[in-house]
Amino acid sequence: MLSPSDIQRICSALIEQQKLPDDFHHIVNDTYLPLSRLILQRKKSRPLLVSINGAQGTGKSTMTMFLKYILEAELAASVAVLSLDDFYSVREKRLMLAKEVHPLLVTRGVPGTHDIDLLEQVLDQLLEQRSCRSPVFDKAMDERCHESMWTVYEKPVGVILFEGWCNNSPAQQAHELLKPVNELEQEEDKDGTWRRYVNEQLQCYHQRVFDRSDMCIMLKAPDFDCVYRWRSLQEKKLKTRVSGEASDEKKQQHIMSDVEMKRFIQHFERITRHTLAELPKTADIVLPLDVDHSITGITKEKF
Repeated sequence: MLSPSDIQRICSALIEQQKLPDDFHHIVNDTYLPLSRLILQRKKSRPLLVSINGAQGTGKSTMTMFLKYILEAELAASVAVLSLDDFYSVREKRLMLAKEVHPLLVTRGVPGTHDIDLLEQVLDQLLEQRSCRSPVFDKAMDERCHESMWTVYEKPVGVILFEGWCNNSPAQQAHELLKPVNELEQEEDKDGTWRRYVNEQLQCYHQRVFDRSDMCIMLKAPDFDCVYRWRSLQEKKLKTRVSGEASDEKKQQHIMSDVEMKRFIQHFERITRHTLAELPKTADIVLPLDVDHSITGITKEKF
């Protein structure tokens, strides 16, 4: 176990490495460090599975990265980080789903477009303290990376931090699916086939993955409008990064325009709105965000 000053140095290095603002130290001290202590209170003899929910652009990946380094310093043990996004099905599989179930399933993201078998396999191996390889998905290419680029876990881990936009999101009742929530559903899912399938898959995700978590942490956005703005900002950052890779025109072809982004985010609107309303009632810890992305505190601890 490292000393508090050592942990502070690690966090300072991360802030500098990620080019985060200097006042990010406040988020580390006021939220990430107390949160790591709450996680450690739940520590078991086996690996602890922590599910982190947050709509797109809420800062799940940043928080998870800091928690990984803090917990590894506290535990003197490895911490695995899994992202639901890395378990998207390969594009060929999504094309097949689009043909056999509904055309909207060609777009990655919603339940049903992930390789849940692979996710379950990786979780089993980590929870059983076996070595494993975890996939990596290239969003700019809209395809899973070659296995040579996958994350390798050779040593047993003490904690598994599993983050995803719909982690532990509650499924809806049948009557809640009847009315479309946006233009996409109204125009491209008129009979509700797509949203019923996605809802059924979300129930399956609970049975096979989400219900196995030892605790659920929610990063709660103020509203869906903020989610849209934050996700658009993510795409602009991706565009900036990929534009520097002049030789890779194929990646640049998968970057979305503003119009494409508006349509894309509508795929997630139903589950996101329902999650913002319902998940705070069951999550172990809720971290509310304000409109400028700041975490305003730890408002709920269901221990």
